[in-house]
Amino acid sequence: MMLPRKNRSFARPIALASALLLAGTALAACGDDADSDPAGSGNDVGGGASVTVATQNFPEAALVGSLYDVLLSENGFDVQVKAVDARDAYMGEFPGSVDIVPEYLGALGDFLNTRENGEGAEPVTSNDSEATLAEVAPLAEAAGITLLDLSEANSQNAFFVTAEQADGGLEKLSDLEGESIVLAASPDCEGRADCEGGLSGVYGIDITEILPLGFASPETYSAVQSGEAQLGLTGTIDPNLEAEELVLLEDDRGIQPAQNYVPAVATDFLAEHEGLADLLDALMAELDNDVINDLLARVTIDREKSDDVARDFLEEQGLI
Repeated sequence: MMLPRKNRSFARPIALASALLLAGTALAACGDDADSDPAGSGNDVGGGASVTVATQNFPEAALVGSLYDVLLSENGFDVQVKAVDARDAYMGEFPGSVDIVPEYLGALGDFLNTRENGEGAEPVTSNDSEATLAEVAPLAEAAGITLLDLSEANSQNAFFVTAEQADGGLEKLSDLEGESIVLAASPDCEGRADCEGGLSGVYGIDITEILPLGFASPETYSAVQSGEAQLGLTGTIDPNLEAEELVLLEDDRGIQPAQNYVPAVATDFLAEHEGLADLLDALMAELDNDVINDLLARVTIDREKSDDVARDFLEEQGLI
């Protein structure tokens, strides 16, 4: 994977020479900075071109969408962000009216595989990031989508219970085998191998109802805390769990595929904008789970605006 003045008659000539020397030094320094800037920050890569970025409407995805938005805006693109509830809401327009999507490797792969090969198709994803990329990239290419560099940030689905449930002996998902469970989750959870499908088929959990309250949403937390649901959906990156007295259960049978962040770009759009891949790849190189967890805490706990958090981070890393 993937994956820095005393004689009056000579005063003016000496001052002028000094000024020229300082100016030359400053220009050289500026040249060095530009040469050492792998992302091309501050360049007019977009040239004023319009770009639509689609993302999902939960806090982590919204934060990553803001990182793309600020990065692209500061590099010459006129950015529109389209936030939706589930992946299938934008995939029908990508490529098309949607140009770029901050994606999760395994989830995108499962979607493309099902769309191309039908329900029940042999899985192309696994816990191995590089092996999964090798399987998913051709499916994406066939759909007119290019996948750029993977990030170390790997945000897999995860399921939580209350601290009280955990203290009662729940440690891993297999502890719920044979139990009848109400699940609070995102609307697209039903049937997915990394969500309801895996809980039912691999773990033998009887999911009696899915409450479509969202991924890592306050409503999903509350449903589990109140007992309306016995299990909730979040991700392995979630800075809110401790404060909410919620505990992740171990995925001991491994239903979660690699979910590395990966920029998915319409192939034709990418070909039209030299330097775009370098911008997004440089961003991916700066992200891992710890970084995202810290940034997300600023949004969900400290209540900072995601655009402000994104801008601070991009400036600190020299990406804008």
